[in-house]
Amino acid sequence: MPENKINFIDLAEVYKLHQTEFDAAISATLNSADYINGKALGEFNLALAAFTRAQHVITCGNGTDALQIAMMALNLQAGDEIILPAFTYTATAEVIALLKLKPVFVDVCADTFNIDIAAMEAAITSKTKALLPVHLFGQCANMEAIIALAVRHNLFVIEDAAQAIGAQHTFASGEMLQAGCMGTIGCTSFFPTKNLGAFGDGGAIFCNEPELALQLKMIANHGQKEKYVHERVGVNSRLDTLQAAILNVQIKYLPAAILRKQQIAERYDIALAGITGLSIPFRDVKSTHVFHQYTLRISERRNELKKYLADAEIDSMIYYATPMHLQKAYASAAHPAGSFPIAEQLCEEVLSIPIHTTLTDTEIDFIIQKIKDFFATVA
Repeated sequence: MPENKINFIDLAEVYKLHQTEFDAAISATLNSADYINGKALGEFNLALAAFTRAQHVITCGNGTDALQIAMMALNLQAGDEIILPAFTYTATAEVIALLKLKPVFVDVCADTFNIDIAAMEAAITSKTKALLPVHLFGQCANMEAIIALAVRHNLFVIEDAAQAIGAQHTFASGEMLQAGCMGTIGCTSFFPTKNLGAFGDGGAIFCNEPELALQLKMIANHGQKEKYVHERVGVNSRLDTLQAAILNVQIKYLPAAILRKQQIAERYDIALAGITGLSIPFRDVKSTHVFHQYTLRISERRNELKKYLADAEIDSMIYYATPMHLQKAYASAAHPAGSFPIAEQLCEEVLSIPIHTTLTDTEIDFIIQKIKDFFATVA
């Protein structure tokens, strides 16, 4: 049994992993006093572009800003519809609503948790302008099908890759592309708990079209490409040099961090497969999985299991407890309870357990044993 509580993620331990390098990066930034658009930011932009193979990387203040800037760059108009999953974090819908666009929710797949392609196609109308897949929990949505759908209907594709940096989708041709780098524009977040996390807020936008990249950069910088010359309405959203310096350390170790998470996931898979009433995460053969979350489905007594783990000092989290169409901010008479049954069912069943890179083998074994103990008592 571990001596201490098992945290869902332990950011203090993440810092300690590479403390000397973090301290040096932070010190160099402080000594240079180059806090905005400093050297470390340019270095990180290049490193992130090399990692993702994106032709253009535009860093910004956070993942929500990334989504807003993307939609502004596409010149969408009030009332235009964007199709997105009902099972996602609020930021995805929030930005659509803030820009006076219309979020159109659809159901998700019961196995991958990602957006259902047939439901997405059925929701397309003459007002639809963009498709917004979310690569949930670290696994890509079916991007080949989504891109084909967008081409048929002349739609933009905005990828929310905030949970899937490093995941790759394999196309029928054999080509493998990174999450966030397949659609018209991709967006990601560097929130501290992400696989590539800063020590504060941060985000980035990916695109492969030079003119669109220029518009994205302008919007993120008050609508200007030349100082004090504002060609369009923009926002003030940038990644601080200090966070870029930290991310320069983090990105060096991202492949190893992803591999460690995949190894932990494999241990969970082997140990927990076959337990009645519990489903381990599904692997889509078209996508690698970087396990931002390791999310179980518990057909009954999910909340009891969560409490059981808490009593054993094991953190767990529910992502998400309420689907977007039943949130007060987005509720509509057109989509009452029962409208998206899979999303609603997932909200009753999902439970994410610790999968951070600083978990010890002893802690992993303890988590596994406690889950087995719980199901043994209810068998």
